[in-house]
Amino acid sequence: MELPQKRLIFHIDVNSAFLSWESVHRLEQDPGVLDLRTIPSAVGGDQTSRHGIVLAKSTPAKQYGIVTGEPLAQALKKCPELTIVSPHFDIYLKFSENLLHLLEEYTPDIEKFSIDEAFLDMTSTIHLFGDPIETANLIREKINQKLGFTVNIGLSSNKLLAKMASDFEKPNRCHTLWEEEISAKMWPLPVRDLFFVGRSAEKKMQAIGIHTIGDLAHTNLQILKYHLGDKYSSQIFRYANGIDDSPVAEKEPVSKGYSNEITLSQDVSDYDTACQVILSLCETVGIRLRKDNVQCNCVCVELKDWNFHARSHQTTLDTPTDSTTILYQNACRLLKEFWDLTPVRLISVRASRISDDGFTQLSLFNSKRNQKLEQMDKAIDAIRGKYGIDSIKRASFLTPGSIVDHASSKQKLPPGRSSP
Repeated sequence: MELPQKRLIFHIDVNSAFLSWESVHRLEQDPGVLDLRTIPSAVGGDQTSRHGIVLAKSTPAKQYGIVTGEPLAQALKKCPELTIVSPHFDIYLKFSENLLHLLEEYTPDIEKFSIDEAFLDMTSTIHLFGDPIETANLIREKINQKLGFTVNIGLSSNKLLAKMASDFEKPNRCHTLWEEEISAKMWPLPVRDLFFVGRSAEKKMQAIGIHTIGDLAHTNLQILKYHLGDKYSSQIFRYANGIDDSPVAEKEPVSKGYSNEITLSQDVSDYDTACQVILSLCETVGIRLRKDNVQCNCVCVELKDWNFHARSHQTTLDTPTDSTTILYQNACRLLKEFWDLTPVRLISVRASRISDDGFTQLSLFNSKRNQKLEQMDKAIDAIRGKYGIDSIKRASFLTPGSIVDHASSKQKLPPGRSSP
């Protein structure tokens, strides 16, 4: 009888992703340009106004104490000579796609965790390549040689431990965190280093004497639940003990996609009107996402003209969302990219690649503004749930020219006509 294979998971994490990709792109355009990675530099905000936050920084910038997520104005106080460049997310998405294509040479079981991170389940393919650590180093070197940037790779028997391992010493390193190494490598770390532990939870744990991941792993779970709640406490307690059973694969979601469409009573041939229709569609799609407590990673817009010719265009989001506004903004951008203003009769918006679990990457794309938008949507949902769908409307649906109702995709009837 053949014994079951022990799981082998790799976590790939691009070092200073945005800054690295910005540097590689600039060098591809002009090999003589200064490599941003060799000087104090950062990607973030507006290069001229110095507004925004640090999305990524170089190793020399790190030596000045500059950290990811801090305001650019504060970073400039630490290093007045800091070179700041504006982000180019479309370029970064292409680099991310190139990375995934390269990783497909090693296993078909790949999960894109964020724009600059991915999990690989190497369990069934490692025999093709040999020793796990040698294979990880081979992948790391190949990425550097072919794509021009460096990564850290964490190796373990599950996703949580592999991700923790990739966060060890950087850059351009491979690290292991096997189950037998947890006590030596993970437990001495500060509790804030554990995945899923934020500042608020850290403060609450410190108040009851939990300062390291090891402290958390050995805390009475009932005490933890009293201070942090049942579900969250159970999750981080399992993580602190290195337990994670989640697969490296997209789960079959509750719903494969959330969509809404409308066949209009009159053809639409102008961008503003089409966007208003899209807003109505996004309202209903967003409501359904939030009702099911799921988020989408992809938005698609489909158009059908008077001759029933259909065209569609989609985009992968940088971070999952259930926000009506974010859905709307991306859908309108798609519309502008592929519609030539040929009159259309049908418009559809679809949200797909649904995430419905707690192991979701929070990136710097998930800005305070996005969080506020999501909170606003939830507040609106609560009011509508109590007082009716029409209790709150966006101002654009109150104008005489609006051809659809809000959050319903029902068409407004011309004066003098009644509903059938």
